[in-house]
This record gives sequence, C-alpha cells and structure tokens, in this order.
Amino acid sequence: MIHYIIRRLIYALPLLIGVNILTFVLFFVVNSPDDMARMQLGQKHVTAQAVDNWKKQRGYDLPLLWNDAGQGLETVTQTVFYQKSVGLFWFDFGISDSDKRNIGADIKQRMWPSLAVALPSLVLGLLVNITVALMMVLFRNSYLEFSGVVLCVILMSISSLFYIIGGQFLFGKLLRLVPISGYDGGFNAIKFVVLPVLIGVVSGIGSGARWYRTLFLEEVEKDYVRTARAKGLSETQTLFRHVVKNAMIPILTGVVVVLPLLFMGSLIMESFFSIPGLGSYTIDAISSQDFAIVRSMVFLGSVLYIFGLLLTDISYTLVDPRVRLS
Repeated sequence: MIHYIIRRLIYALPLLIGVNILTFVLFFVVNSPDDMARMQLGQKHVTAQAVDNWKKQRGYDLPLLWNDAGQGLETVTQTVFYQKSVGLFWFDFGISDSDKRNIGADIKQRMWPSLAVALPSLVLGLLVNITVALMMVLFRNSYLEFSGVVLCVILMSISSLFYIIGGQFLFGKLLRLVPISGYDGGFNAIKFVVLPVLIGVVSGIGSGARWYRTLFLEEVEKDYVRTARAKGLSETQTLFRHVVKNAMIPILTGVVVVLPLLFMGSLIMESFFSIPGLGSYTIDAISSQDFAIVRSMVFLGSVLYIFGLLLTDISYTLVDPRVRLS
C-alpha cells in the first residue's frame, strides 16, 4: 500500500512541474507583460513610459528566465519565472496586480464560503442521485422507470441559469423564505446557502441519476447478481448488498476527484448569489484583468485536480485491493 502511494506521488510530481511551466508560458510568453500592461491601462493612448511603470510596480520588468545583469544566483532568482512561478510550488501566491492584496490570505478567507455551498451540495446531491437511480433500477421496465428517465432528460435540458433565477424569484422574492443574495458568517450563513444548495442538488439530478442508473444497470446483468437471486436474495437485498458495492469504483471516480475542487467554488452560483467564495473571486479577477489572481487560481485548480486523482487511486485500493498490483 505504501509503495503504491509513493509511486503515485512520484507520478504526480512531473505533472505538477509541467502544469507550472505551462501556466508560465500562457501568462508570460503567449501573453507578454507588455500585453498585460496595455490591457490593464487601456489599449489606446498608452505611452511606453506608462507600460514600463506598470511592469516595474508589479515585478514584470525582469527577464523571463535568465538575468544576464545578475551575479551568481541572481541570474536565476531575479527573473519573472523564479519570482512569479517557482513560489507557487509552496503556495506563495504573492500579491494581486490591482489592489496589492495578499492572494494567499484571500484564498484562505474565501474558501470557507465556497465549502459551505459546495460540500452540502455534493453530499446531498450524491444521496439523492443514487437513491433516484436505485429506484429506477428497482422498478426497471415499468412506468416508474420510464417516467424517471423522462424527468431526468427534462431536468438535464434546462439551463442552470433557469434554476438560479427561478429559485431566486420564487423562494426569495415571492415567498420570501430566504435572502436572494448575500452571505454572513457563523450559523447565520445557513439561510444564505440553503437556496444555492437546493438549486445545486436539483439541477444535478438529471445527469447524476442517469449516470448512476447506467452503472447499476450494467451490474444487475452480471453473473454474480443472477447467482445471488438464485440463492434466494430479494431484489432489494441484491441491489444494496452487491450491486452498490461493486459499482463503488466508478462512483468514487466521480466523487473523489470532485472533492479537492470544492475549494474552488462555483463560478456561476457564487456570482449570482453574491457569495464571497473562490468562484466569485476568480470571476472578479477576470473582470478586473488581475492576472496574478487568475494565474494563482489556475495553478491552484490544477494542483487540486492532481490531488483528486491521487485520492482516487488511493480509494481504489480500499475498494478493490487488486488495483495495488497494477
């Protein structure tokens, strides 16, 4: 088990280095610091002096990879790559381009509102989707399954914006059960996250329930299920004792990978509900063309995704020990 985890960690290291290099290329080679300055200051009537001042204030005036004017280690350390990209490996995100705020402190503060919405949405959505899928499989080849499939297709066909705007209008404006937008700390946050969580669960039933239904239908046709039925187990016992257990690997694939990305929040949901999470943080940075924040969030999202893949590999070994030998 330990050797398997170490091997997966070794595989993740070059991938993380590649992501860092690719992020650097995208933000400093494809989109040069001069381009950043002109986009921030405005494309028209921007003097070369204004561009140079903007770059100097943010440390973008240094050479990209190698500083010929430096001495010793300064040839490497006094470069854009070292000061803006190398620090990302130990999560030193630096300061923002627009208001000089500490990006790391902002991320620590904003990840909690994102988790307050994303974590309940994931847990409740998982329970609801699996329950609906099991009901359709239990009553397969019946009108109940047909109605469930039709309902899932309808829910999938509706845009997520409809759920958000419709939910705000119905529960926030007409019924006045919850606030339309905003956020507060502590237990007061519950009234602000109830509606986003509800919308997140309902909007995901269509695709989630159909996917789990497909997994369970593949399992119920296998030989071990027919053997279980032949031994006298009921359909309910077969589903919960055997089918769900043997479908855990694909379920874990979808769930464990998503777990680290919960920190990133939902871009659309947080923007519409004015929740100060990482999703709205990224949207605001894109709108204000704050390249330091956008670069940090891109790298952080990549790191969390790689970490999610590592968690998935580890969870496989818990469900199916044969994976350790691969």
